[in-house]
Amino acid sequence: MKIKTKLISGVGLLFTIILLLSVISIFFIYKLKNDTKNILVANYNTLEYSRNMISSLELINEGDNTFSEFEKNLIKQQENITEIGEKKLTDKITIQFYELKTNPKNSKLKSSIRKNITEVMSLNMKAIERKSDTANKTAETAIMIISIMGAICFLTAFILLINLPGNIANPIKELTESIKQIANQNYKERVKFEKNNEFGELAKSFNTMAEKLEEYSESKLDKIIKSKKRIEALINNMHDPVIGLDENKTVLFANNEALKIAGLKLENLLGKPIQDIAIYNDLIRDLCQDIVLPQKNQTNKNTIKIFADNKESYFEKEIVEINITPTGENKSQFIGQVIMLKNITLFKELDFAKTNFIATVSHEFKTPIASIQMSLDLLKNNQIGMLNEEQLHLINSIDDDSKRLLKITGELLNMTQLESGKIQLKKSFINPVEIVNYAIDANKIQAEQKNIQLVTDYADNLPQIEADLEKTVWVVTNLISNAIRYSYENSKINISIAVSNNQIIFSVQDSGQGIPNEYKEKVFNRYFRVPGTKKGGTGLGLAISKEFIEAQGGTISVESELGLGSTFIVKFTV
Repeated sequence: MKIKTKLISGVGLLFTIILLLSVISIFFIYKLKNDTKNILVANYNTLEYSRNMISSLELINEGDNTFSEFEKNLIKQQENITEIGEKKLTDKITIQFYELKTNPKNSKLKSSIRKNITEVMSLNMKAIERKSDTANKTAETAIMIISIMGAICFLTAFILLINLPGNIANPIKELTESIKQIANQNYKERVKFEKNNEFGELAKSFNTMAEKLEEYSESKLDKIIKSKKRIEALINNMHDPVIGLDENKTVLFANNEALKIAGLKLENLLGKPIQDIAIYNDLIRDLCQDIVLPQKNQTNKNTIKIFADNKESYFEKEIVEINITPTGENKSQFIGQVIMLKNITLFKELDFAKTNFIATVSHEFKTPIASIQMSLDLLKNNQIGMLNEEQLHLINSIDDDSKRLLKITGELLNMTQLESGKIQLKKSFINPVEIVNYAIDANKIQAEQKNIQLVTDYADNLPQIEADLEKTVWVVTNLISNAIRYSYENSKINISIAVSNNQIIFSVQDSGQGIPNEYKEKVFNRYFRVPGTKKGGTGLGLAISKEFIEAQGGTISVESELGLGSTFIVKFTV
């Protein structure tokens, strides 16, 4: 007899018994469910309504709201009558309730209502007990029948367990010994097994394969395949997701981590254009959008959020282009790309903790600082008392420090808002001159202290821009404040607004010492300050400005030459 026939006969019998057992189990479970449902739906609801009516009855003198609460539960009870005698009691409660509404202080009537409600509850409790007994009997019958069927199933499985393994395992054991020799690259080994069944056919096929492997192992292709297998094993053992593409954006390989987070099987990826896979897989679409639709000024690394390992995880995506120089040629050739994802969830969680800590501390600082400033204003008031010159100088010094501390806490709060992604824009159409005027008014006193002249130059017929007034004014104010801080006394700062190529261009030019070339790109990084500068500040102002402007679709840049000052430029598209 063929092994297939033996397996079909044995497993088919076992399957039939299991199927019968499942049908019987479902029948009794369904019956038990109905019995339980009768208890929960019908009687439990009545008990709930009765308890609510008793509670409302106790508070009947406290206001009209208790009447409405009682009546609401009474109406529900009228719609939920299931037991013999329950309707009569409910109707009696209804009549007594409406009598009570006309005479709320009738304690005898209350007592009668309470007694009738208690009888309704008692009636349903007895019904619950009766239905519970029915459910128990159903459960006992189910246990008995399922146990009998289970015993039959066990006996059948035991008989199959005794007979089938020997018929299958012994030939497999003989085959395994010969296969181990082949696995150890002893391709001269042949399987010596002759029976007129599937194992005999397998032995013939295996011997044919061994002969071909023997021929193949002697060729150079064997070494190439070994190297390929070694690389594939290395990629699969990487803890970070990796996907490889050829020059036509067809998937060449993907390791297990990539398959796990994408929710795909290897056969659904290999050899297919990644654009086709992106149509029905959101993660692949996010990963390949920079490849399929490259954008200007895009970076090779960016952070994406993926739901992996039953939680939100953060990955840093990096796209590496693979170029080789063919033998005998000098020009490199593009052969594909590799998408790599580095799990940075731990670092993100630490960053979130840091952001929350800074936000909390900065917020808590604001109240005592405001209290200090209020106290200083009171001390400066001559009505409280006159101050001598030394005291006034000390108070002014404290005032300057508190204002500087308030500015720092404000910048830290802005930065935490940006880091947490909670920035909210209130865009409207604004006159650019209005933005600059606000900023100049905010810095006028600071400029007068250093005798610095703020020179403005506006183009004619300036169009309005769509921007967030508060945040844009904050940026221009910060740029002018920085220009004043780093400019020399008795100098001037040029502030201009121009129109070019459908863009409004704000520029703030100072007369300070300028920024060395190696630090121009870094001045917009958080907490960065140009080495050698002794001016105060947190190093956050320009970083916040960059975030605010880019969030509105604009750009911010700097032009500077050492010794000749710096010009900060903000551009908005009209």
